[in-house]
Amino acid sequence: MKFKIILTVFLCSVGIASAQSKKWTLQECVEYAVDNNLTIEQFELDLQNVQLEKSDALGDFLPNLNASSSVSGNTGLSFDPTTNQAVTTTIFTATGGFSSNVTLFDGLRNLHRYNRAKLNAISSQYRLDNLKDDIRLNVANAYLQVLSNKESLRVFNAQYAVTQQDLKRTKELVEAGVVARGDLLEVEATAATQEQQIVNAENSIIISKINLAQLLQITAYENFDIVDESFEIPPSEVLTNSPKTIYDKALTFRNDIKLSEMNVDIAEKDLKISKGALLPTLGAFFNYNTRYSSQQQFDAGTGQFFRDSFRDQLWINDGISYGAQLSIPIFNGFTVKNNIKRSKIGIDRAKNQLEQDKLALETTINQAYVDVKSFAKAYEAAEKTVEARRLAFEYSKERFDVGLMNSFDYSQAQSRVDDAEAQLIRTKYDYIFRLKVLEFYFGMPITLD
Repeated sequence: MKFKIILTVFLCSVGIASAQSKKWTLQECVEYAVDNNLTIEQFELDLQNVQLEKSDALGDFLPNLNASSSVSGNTGLSFDPTTNQAVTTTIFTATGGFSSNVTLFDGLRNLHRYNRAKLNAISSQYRLDNLKDDIRLNVANAYLQVLSNKESLRVFNAQYAVTQQDLKRTKELVEAGVVARGDLLEVEATAATQEQQIVNAENSIIISKINLAQLLQITAYENFDIVDESFEIPPSEVLTNSPKTIYDKALTFRNDIKLSEMNVDIAEKDLKISKGALLPTLGAFFNYNTRYSSQQQFDAGTGQFFRDSFRDQLWINDGISYGAQLSIPIFNGFTVKNNIKRSKIGIDRAKNQLEQDKLALETTINQAYVDVKSFAKAYEAAEKTVEARRLAFEYSKERFDVGLMNSFDYSQAQSRVDDAEAQLIRTKYDYIFRLKVLEFYFGMPITLD
């Protein structure tokens, strides 16, 4: 027994340690967000509700069947329901029956409603898929922000390590009388500034991880982390395509465009439903009824009163009615005519929205294409700037070590290197994200491979 308890505790401890040590990849984050996002779950419930509309429309083709019954008592003057004669007594009666109605023709509106319900289900699926696309992009952006902040922290730590060496060297130069004590204070101020930068970078990492965890609906922020990797600019062939080529391909699979196209089809079904109200409606009905009465009846042949049993009365007093009903619309206060006009307006609106969505997609892709080109150039320029600043700083360091540069100018040279490296990190991840956005519009999955 003790062994089982110890084994259970050990396995739980291993499980907890494994959960805390797990570090998420971008692909895992994207998949988890799509599977667990509350907004997506809400849209999935809406999709289930829309599926029921299709079942409702299918049910309109079928006849209905209803049963009814009633029991009543009358005291005093009343009419016997089985003989229709006035009597002054207490009568208990019971009636029951079945009725059924079916629509044979209603201007094909039932058929159009069913087809509309099917289109609406497809439209809801496109809406759900489009939401998933937006969440994937948001997760990718948040993930890259964590990476950017982590890389910034690594740079700040490296810079702080160099400053600590400079601080040690400056103390030696001050003790040797090569530089003034004020230079030491300047280097100490630089070290303090870098310490503050490290603290701010650590806070930025925490905040960015919390933002990413919230997108994934993960509340255990303190245990959440992503893979510690230094990503370089990933190779991509998307820029070998023109914006027009990317746009033409996006039109074939983008869910927002499919959603707008489906809305046009739904609007056209609405018009057919409205026009169906101009045609006659033909229906059929069938009714079966029977009754029972506690009132006795007089038999003239025997001169005696009698009352049939409950079962016999149900058989004797039953009746059937059936027939057809035809309704021809002649004038309905312009209701049908105005509904047709509204449906035509709805088609025009859906078509206009489709063109607007296509235009917005084309604009977005063109902007994304320009952004990728611009940030690629900005990244190249930032690399050159960092290289130049590092060379300048090395030269300044050599002069400072021999007392040919004061500490203020030396700290300024180091500050320019820090700024250049921070700018390089920002442009790097800005470029990666915009590249991934452009690839996404080209139908490529979001990965950092």
